[in-house]
Parts: sequence; structure tokens; C-alpha cells
Amino acid sequence: MIDFEGISEFIKGIELTNIKQVDMGEVDEVLDIALEAKGLSLQQVAVLLSDLAEEQESRLYNAALEIKKRIYGNRLVMFAPLYVTNECTNGCLYCGFSKDNNQLERKTLSIEETINEIRSLEAEGHKRILLVAGEHPKYSNVQKVSEYIKSIYEQTGIRRINVNMAPLEIEEFQILKKAGIGTYQLFQETYHPKVYSEMHPYGKKADYNYRLYGPTRAITAGIDDVGIGALLGLFDYRFELLALLQHANSLEKDTGVGPHTISIPRLKPAEGASFKYTRYPITDQQFKKVVSILRLAVPYTGIILSTREKPELRDELLNLGISQLSAGSSTSPGGYAQKVTHSAQFEVDDHRTLNEMLKSICSTGMLPSFCTACYRRNRTGHDFMDLAKTGEIKEFCQVNAILTFKEHLLDYGDKQLKEIAAKVLQEEISRIRDKKLRALAKQKLSLTEQGLRDQHI
Repeated sequence: MIDFEGISEFIKGIELTNIKQVDMGEVDEVLDIALEAKGLSLQQVAVLLSDLAEEQESRLYNAALEIKKRIYGNRLVMFAPLYVTNECTNGCLYCGFSKDNNQLERKTLSIEETINEIRSLEAEGHKRILLVAGEHPKYSNVQKVSEYIKSIYEQTGIRRINVNMAPLEIEEFQILKKAGIGTYQLFQETYHPKVYSEMHPYGKKADYNYRLYGPTRAITAGIDDVGIGALLGLFDYRFELLALLQHANSLEKDTGVGPHTISIPRLKPAEGASFKYTRYPITDQQFKKVVSILRLAVPYTGIILSTREKPELRDELLNLGISQLSAGSSTSPGGYAQKVTHSAQFEVDDHRTLNEMLKSICSTGMLPSFCTACYRRNRTGHDFMDLAKTGEIKEFCQVNAILTFKEHLLDYGDKQLKEIAAKVLQEEISRIRDKKLRALAKQKLSLTEQGLRDQHI
């Protein structure tokens, strides 16, 4: 029986003093273990968080890319966030949606407005969205969010809706499950209890433990996949990474299923927020290190990169273990069809359109993916974890990425993207090791070219 009310035990024992200067031999030993793709202990992660020599950092980066390719291949899953309301009853100091922000224009999308927003995203070629809502009992309760989900599925061609909303009770999560949610995403923001209390002075979000066990309640309610994350910059990034990994371990121990995704957004300024600039800055170099270590520590999980980061850094991080990323994003309700910009949660630094992002991905030799097959083939929860931990999920990911990207090129790609993508697709088809699977992929590609859509294995 899981004690949801009990005081959190999982971060006890995480001390930054455990991170010390280590010799090169110890670092190399941990990297050797990491290449087995079975994950790392907190003690081993602490070794990699120490100051590394240049050649060790290079080996760390190479190992992260190797493990990512071994588990997921070259594919990078694309999505877009859809903010449906910025109404909120919490007082988070760093967030543009804070109840105290009098500069923010409050807006909640109607169902009709939501569908119009989706139409704009569909016109760009998006098939997967992350529905995001401020935490408000009237405007973003589970019944309201479920209504958004059902309407989007019924009236648009969106194939998968993941949700980022306030933590719920088990009975409420069951309602969300019935609505057809994909992954439920919830960030702890900071795992340091004292800093958490300072950053969340009032509102339901002020309850550290209630939020911490939100993903556990979601899985208990039957939601197969959950995503966790930390907002880097509220406290020392080394502590946050160790605590985040301990949360992943705790989740798997309690429920048998680890996090489907992990997000690591960095604190960005938000208009009207009282806390704009971090006391615990994390440099680009340190951020690259976090991404790489995370990939080695939990090889099976999807690592998400948002448009908070600048284009140059985002492109670089694609080779360090990232497996999912947003593109053409807005953090304002009404930011797509209505072009609203003054009701945002935070500032975005990568303003590239989806097709511009796809060109950049292809130029690195990576394969963009619009796949949502695992959700509809019931490769979720325990089944997904079993396939990911053995690397077998790669066979599905590779073929489905090829098929969905080809579909996107035919329906939305411009001439330049099609030319860049042709080589990538050809190389990916040749990499399919199983002859029968390769033949099946070619057959389905031919059908796609003839007009058949939404093919997957």
C-alpha cells in the first residue's frame, strides 16, 4: 500500500557534499557501466556531476548519443503545447500565470476557440499536442479538461493529446483516463522543500507532498504513462538532478513503472512575475551535461526539450540524448490562430516554425517523427518499459518515424524540406535490419505515397 499522505522520504540522503572531485579512472569506470544501457545509481551520477576533464566531457556526450540511438534510434518526436487557460489560483513567484500578476491578460479558450487553435497547428502538420492549463478549480478542473480532450479528438485530426495540469485525486485521474489522455505530465519544479515553500507561498500548489505523489496517483488510477520534471534554476541543478532521478526510482519502485518522459526546462523570465532571475544559474555547458547524464541514468525514458532554449543550443542538444521536442510553440492561450502574445506563461527563445525545425533536424542526420502508434497499439506503461529497456522499441520507432515523416512531407513539406529529407529517409530505410520489416516499411511507404494516411506498426 502506497502512503500518499506520508512525509517524503525519497530525497533524504541526497547531499551535494557527495559530489566531489574524482579521478579520471573513476569517471571512466562509470561511463563504461553507462554504456551497458541499464542505468546508473545516484552515487554513479554524482561521479559524473563532478568537474570533468575536457576529454571526459567529450566521452560523456558521445556515450549519451550512443545510448539514445541504441534505445530509440535516430528519431525525434515532434509536438506542440496548447495552452487553454492562464487562469490560476497559485502564487508561484516565477510564473507568468501567478494570481498576483496584474499585468497578465487572463484568457480561457472556449471549445470553438480551442478547435481553431488546433486547426492552425494542424495546418503546420502537428499530430501530437500537449494540453496545458493554469491551475484553477473553475477553468481547468478535470471535467473541463476532459471536455477539451473529447472535443479535439472528435473535431480534429490530432492523434494524441498529452496533458499538463494540476495534480488530482485518484477518482479524478480516472475521469481523465476515460477521456483518452496520453501521457500525464507534472513537474515538481524544485525538489528542495524549503525553496519549494519560498517559491510557492500560497495556493493548492503550496502542498509539496501532494504534488510530489501526483504521478503515483495517476498511475494508480490507470493512466499508463506519466512525465516528471524539474525547473532548473530555482536551486542547485546538481541537487535537482539527483532528486529527479530518485523520484524516477521511487515511482518505479512504488508502481512498477518509471516515468515515460522527463523534462528539464530552465527558468525563463516571465512578464509580471516577481522572481525573474535565478540565484542558481545553470550555464549552457552545465545544461548539456545534465541532458547527457540524464540519458545515461534513465536510458528508457523520453527526454523533452522545450522552446525555452535558443536555436543554436537546441540543435546541439539533439546530439546529446534528447528524444522529444516542441516546435513552433506559443505559451499563450490563443497564441496560434489568434496570435495572442501578451498572456504568456514565459518567454520563448526558439521561434522557428515546425518546418524550419524539421530542416534543422534533418541536417544533423536525425529523423523527425510524428508517431503516436504506441498509444493506439497499447505499447504503454509496463509494456512500453519492457520494450524500451531492452532496446526493442527502436524497431517500432524507426519504421513509424519513417512513415509519419513521409506523410508530413507529402502533406506539408516545402520543396527544400523534401530535398533535405529524401537522403535521411533513404538512409533510415537501409538501416532497418530485419528484411521482412524493411519490406513492410517500403510497402507502407508506397501506400502513403498513394494517399493512405496514419499507417503504423
